[in-house]
Amino acid sequence: MDALHRSGCPINLTLEILGDRWSLIIIRDIMFGNRRHFRELLQNSEEGIASNILADRLKRLVERGLLTRADDPTHKQKAVYSLTEMAIDLVPLFAHMGAWGRKHLPVSEELSIRAELLENGGPTLWADFMDELRAQHLGKALPPGTPSVLRRLTDAYLEVVGRRKSG
Repeated sequence: MDALHRSGCPINLTLEILGDRWSLIIIRDIMFGNRRHFRELLQNSEEGIASNILADRLKRLVERGLLTRADDPTHKQKAVYSLTEMAIDLVPLFAHMGAWGRKHLPVSEELSIRAELLENGGPTLWADFMDELRAQHLGKALPPGTPSVLRRLTDAYLEVVGRRKSG
């Protein structure tokens, strides 16, 4: 054990990075909502994160190696946040957390449909999604014609939202 950490336990070390209230929510919003700019993350947060907290967490996630920050080529004052391989490796954790939440907590249909699809798709779907995230965030090539997992998850969400509004 070193002086920077309470213990060398892998769960403790993971919680030291991801165990606050907002870090996983920010990664979720970048991963599943494709929100790559500060303003998108701030304005589209279901949970209503404050701007100072968002700025702090983004800085910490970059420092810890889960996100990268680059200048946005389309706007001098904007930054684009990207997932690193370390963050992309969290897809199975998100899938398990979503499945656990669906089983034990009073989730809403529209906000749990993506978790249901990930749970039902299992490790094969997770791997496909991780490859898609690597293409989006790390510039790795996908074979031409590869179907988008993110599009499938988003379409399912929009379908449920549309049904609720019309029903």
